Amino acid sequence: MTPEGKGRSSAPALPDRMWRPRPGLDRAQRSREQDRTAGGADCRLVDVGEGRLRPASVVLKGSIRTGLITAVLRWSVDGRSTTVPLGKLDRPTRVENLREGWRLAREAGMLSKPSAPEDSWASSPATRKSMVGNKGRDTKPELRLRSLLHRAGLRYRVSARPIPSLRRTADVVFPKAKVAVFVDGCYWHGCPEHRSVPATNRDFWVEKIKDTKARDAETVRLLENSGWKVLRFWEHTPPGEAAQLVIDEVAAARKRINTVGPALPE
Repeated sequence: MTPEGKGRSSAPALPDRMWRPRPGLDRAQRSREQDRTAGGADCRLVDVGEGRLRPASVVLKGSIRTGLITAVLRWSVDGRSTTVPLGKLDRPTRVENLREGWRLAREAGMLSKPSAPEDSWASSPATRKSMVGNKGRDTKPELRLRSLLHRAGLRYRVSARPIPSLRRTADVVFPKAKVAVFVDGCYWHGCPEHRSVPATNRDFWVEKIKDTKARDAETVRLLENSGWKVLRFWEHTPPGEAAQLVIDEVAAARKRINTVGPALPE
């Protein structure tokens, strides 16, 4: 207890109901709590680059010293966690503070809510979320490109590692021809024509996009050093143009191994 006359004042007590989770909740129950307060499971997704989406969580931290609650947004990629401050909260219940935290995350442009492409084969929104969350695939530009490649008679692997031991995933892979294709989103990969940076947490997003571009360059270097041909297209590249370049490159590779590749149909 603080002795009288020391000039130290104590902050008002911070009730557990404002920020602590209910005791005994398992991981699934905590995830459902996040889903409900975010507005749905697909409203919790963060784009972590290379077309990958990961679920985030709002974490509430109470300070007995200040009597305030701090909200942060947290997500993990390949075992590494990222935490971004959202702000101070003072709502009377944990649920209200979680909802307010998600609102701040949306306003800061941190969240990405995907819409299923019209020609996606996902049977439901839940299936779509699982597919996107696990493999970062099936964006509209990817689907259009793959459709044209398939019509041309090419067969390929989707969302695969060209080199199994290298933690780099390409959108379309031709293992025998050693051709790896990436369809880069304009925002995360720093397209000079279409990228924009949110005003909130600008430094964080600038640095994150810078890291993504550096990783892209490293990926190209590592694959090319291993004998792979790397083709990268912006998401706004006309699908027919991108498809023809892929077809030509695969045909050239097959010719080197005495196999003729197909041409894009009229």
